[in-house]
Amino acid sequence: MDNFTNYAYSDFWNHLSEEDRQTFILNSHDQSLKKGEFVRSEKVKCQGLIYIKNGALRTYLLSEDGREVTLYRLHEGDVCILSASCIIDTISFDVFIDAEEDTVIQVTDADFFGKLSNENIYVRCFGYRVATERFSDVMWSMQQLLFMRIDQRLAIYLWDESVRTGSLKIKATQEEVAVAIGSAREVVSRMLKIFSDEGLVNVFRGGIEIKDRARLHSLTL
Repeated sequence: MDNFTNYAYSDFWNHLSEEDRQTFILNSHDQSLKKGEFVRSEKVKCQGLIYIKNGALRTYLLSEDGREVTLYRLHEGDVCILSASCIIDTISFDVFIDAEEDTVIQVTDADFFGKLSNENIYVRCFGYRVATERFSDVMWSMQQLLFMRIDQRLAIYLWDESVRTGSLKIKATQEEVAVAIGSAREVVSRMLKIFSDEGLVNVFRGGIEIKDRARLHSLTL
């Protein structure tokens, strides 16, 4: 638990009493998720505060006709606050959260965290800080979706994934890429072919390899 609290919850951990720390630990548990498994949906509204130990989560909106718009993606070391949206009055919209890959999370009970937040200003400020950071992620996604060309959005995705993983090979299907950038698979397929013809990437089964980092990065600017 030490690495977990020191890294993710350092904003408030040292401002908790020893009793509150122990209660926090008792109200937290690990949970393993399979790829595609829901963390938050119409049936699962408020699971709790989530810390991602490994893997990845995706938060998105779902239209009535089944179209998905990715709001942001979270990875190892990130905290998910919308999974405990019932404790933040200003969050009133429905989002879906699922595992992009096999993932292990640590869940802190929503009712407990809500009570602790009401009693401790440092915990409350932490909650709103994380919510603000996620809102910033949402605005960045909307900016890309509304104002950027598809080639730029695709280049940003590939670049970010390469930086995050430290590899030139991105393990993602074209369908997964399309979902991540809010486009159609056919559009992504056509754009990847253009990138491939221009020598920027090499497309292989189940992934994409970046061949020209400098030119790809120039498309993100």
